[in-house]
Amino acid sequence: MPPCLTVLGNINLDFSIQVARIPAKGENVVADGFELIAGGKGANQAVAAARLGAQVLLIGCLGNDAYGKVLRKRLSHEGVNVKWVETTAEAATGTAFVFVGQADADNRIVSVLGANLKCSPQHIEQAHRAFERCDFFLTSLGVPEDTVNRAMQVAADCSVPAFLDPSPLGKKSPQLWTGSSVITPNQTEASRLVKVQVKNSATALTAARKMATRGIERIAITLGSKGCLLLDEDGARLIPGFNVQVVDPTGAGDAFSAALAIRLAEEASFDEAATFANATGALACTGRGAQLSLPTRDKVEALLKRTRRDKKLKVTAL
Repeated sequence: MPPCLTVLGNINLDFSIQVARIPAKGENVVADGFELIAGGKGANQAVAAARLGAQVLLIGCLGNDAYGKVLRKRLSHEGVNVKWVETTAEAATGTAFVFVGQADADNRIVSVLGANLKCSPQHIEQAHRAFERCDFFLTSLGVPEDTVNRAMQVAADCSVPAFLDPSPLGKKSPQLWTGSSVITPNQTEASRLVKVQVKNSATALTAARKMATRGIERIAITLGSKGCLLLDEDGARLIPGFNVQVVDPTGAGDAFSAALAIRLAEEASFDEAATFANATGALACTGRGAQLSLPTRDKVEALLKRTRRDKKLKVTAL
């Protein structure tokens, strides 16, 4: 049986704008291209997990508008169970404006959460069966904090491991973030969670050790093209990334989190799961847009085989 993941998070329509480079303060530049692409961290993670072979149930909220109808249909087409994706007339479907600098393959994102903010704790209560049926619960922070906190509590009550991607991180951390079994912050998020400036593997290790003192069992701090730093009961180590031609990094972190959760649900080791997640995140950088670039399992396994990491992992102990 394939693993079953329940995902909580935001669902957006991304306005992806390609520019030669990200404009400086006060600068006006002309865009090279524009696309409307399905996105949102929760939706991205759900689609990534489905493409990697998992059964996926998504909890979220869409507006009662044309964008919402299109996004719901697309999620269903990807094989995501949208039974617990509600529709509200109180707010428009979430949107995000993504500026992609083609010179350095960098991006800047401004989100308008809209209907995502209508995803309430009551919504979690109604979706209780989604927690009872899953192997892993995966959440990010594009819905209200009290909703995330309630979902973390329900997952704990159902003895389901909670997996937290702490993005987008607001002014403060969610109350129950330390209740997660696995956490996957990037360098910026790790810095804010434990107030350690993460700039390299050494400072990432310091941040990870602080997180471990809060009771989190498994920590994976993503380091972009350098891979990720892991910390668990077996100690700290670096899992290197993959060399790919980066086009657009949008959605790469979501792909990483979904892939890591799936492999852990399949009872892979933390190192094996992180290697698979690094490969998935790397491939997500090779195309434009969030969901358009999310790879299938065959493509991930082909990259692992091509780099011989399907047989021999690359791990550097710290």
